[in-house]
Amino acid sequence: MMSWFSEWWRGGTAAVEPASARDAARLAQLHGASFAHGWGENEFETMLTERNTLVHRLRLGRKTIGFAVSRIGADEAEILSVAVDQSHRGRGLSRTLLMTHLGHLAGRGVRTIFLEVEENNQPARRLYDGGGFVVVGRRERYYKQANGEQLNALLMRRDLS
Repeated sequence: MMSWFSEWWRGGTAAVEPASARDAARLAQLHGASFAHGWGENEFETMLTERNTLVHRLRLGRKTIGFAVSRIGADEAEILSVAVDQSHRGRGLSRTLLMTHLGHLAGRGVRTIFLEVEENNQPARRLYDGGGFVVVGRRERYYKQANGEQLNALLMRRDLS
């Protein structure tokens, strides 16, 4: 009993679970801290009610520290966003989140998954490369940064079947 309490108190083990509307504010906070153009709470609330959108949260103990969002169309999906709190990066938690999320997409009949990632985002590239995604295209100057700089995006794909 004491070891369970100690583990919980320190943050506990990671769990990936479906997000709900009550998570919208925290997900928006995480997104805003992770990307130049963060999504608002209302955007998350909308996504969380859409039948074709799958949202998972990554929880450590009682705290939500990350999320993954995908939109499903027929037997394909697009990963719209994956984020993990800055203070918890580099521990392999994003891999746990991604692989669990992919498993749930497969369970919904998704056979092919696409995503776009900023070309110079090496941590994200390592995550997706390690998750079995391959580069299938490139979008020039796709991402616009707050300072006006435009960065290239890589289009990546993974087949689940």
